[in-house]
Amino acid sequence: MTRDLPTLFGIDAPIVLGPFGGLSSVALTAAVSDAGGLGSFGLYGYSGARIRETASALRAATNRPFALNLWLPTGDEVLPAEADLDAARAAVAPLLAAAGVADPPLPRAFLPDLDEQLDAVWDAAPAVLSVVFGVPRAETVDEAHRRGIRVVGTATSVAEAVALADGGVDAIVASGAEAAGHRVSFLRRAEESLVGTFALVPQVVDAVDVPVIAAGGVADRRGVAAAFALGAAGVQVGSAFLQTRQSAASDAHRTALRAAADTDTVLTRAMSGRLARGIPNRAVRTIEAAGAIAPFPAQNWLTAAFRTAAPHDADLISLWAGQAAGLSHRGDVGEVFAELAAGLPAASR
Repeated sequence: MTRDLPTLFGIDAPIVLGPFGGLSSVALTAAVSDAGGLGSFGLYGYSGARIRETASALRAATNRPFALNLWLPTGDEVLPAEADLDAARAAVAPLLAAAGVADPPLPRAFLPDLDEQLDAVWDAAPAVLSVVFGVPRAETVDEAHRRGIRVVGTATSVAEAVALADGGVDAIVASGAEAAGHRVSFLRRAEESLVGTFALVPQVVDAVDVPVIAAGGVADRRGVAAAFALGAAGVQVGSAFLQTRQSAASDAHRTALRAAADTDTVLTRAMSGRLARGIPNRAVRTIEAAGAIAPFPAQNWLTAAFRTAAPHDADLISLWAGQAAGLSHRGDVGEVFAELAAGLPAASR
């Protein structure tokens, strides 16, 4: 197995766009791929039809390799019929009122079926299928490889990385606790898997035989150079790209990212029911003060009612951000990519 990501993925530079659930855009994914990296698109909550439409749009926007990202079920997801949401509904009532929307009725399902999503991914035939929250089934890995699709898993601990390597993935994202968005732990509780990037990456590199991609705290050339010094074969970058005009982030979100100091992010379950890193706002404080958070994905569905109704209100959206978000103030993908590429070893440029 090659540890060279450009050879593995068919790209020019080992720079991967973090897949944003709900914040991915065709323009951003295509721009990173066109720059020579691996653009990624997060498919959280996407039906098979929507995945096919998205892949078609990506094909029209770029002829370079890209990745599609799926969330794997962990087995603890609550179903609508099982959800007791009275307390959680009461907690978000003032936020629904602020957004001017009614308390939403329960859907038939909170999430699409994984097999439906996978069927659409096979039709889309991306260069890479990346997954979070677990080890893909053997038949999924085999089918991807049969179709010439590389598989990338995501780990927050050495044990998770070993499990992914044993499961046949082609590369592993080592996601440090500094990273924006959801902590994608699957062997232990996320609160028990908060290993920093500087500690996690070299231990994962030592434990597995597949290339390791460093994620968390990488925002400029210094972070890239540090990741390669730790033994990483590439980097995955989120917040720095999220600030660009090509992303689907709102202006309010971009402003918050650029103003973020090192201590301005928190880990919270308030917005989705799963632990995630972002900038606290009225929504987070209101829900946490009420002390009533529904299990995932019920909480994510419930907060989506006010988030989607007020997408430009910084107090009512999920302000996902990493601890190094304030290091980047570049507004275009090309500028961010050039800055990151300047930190690559000479052999990788």
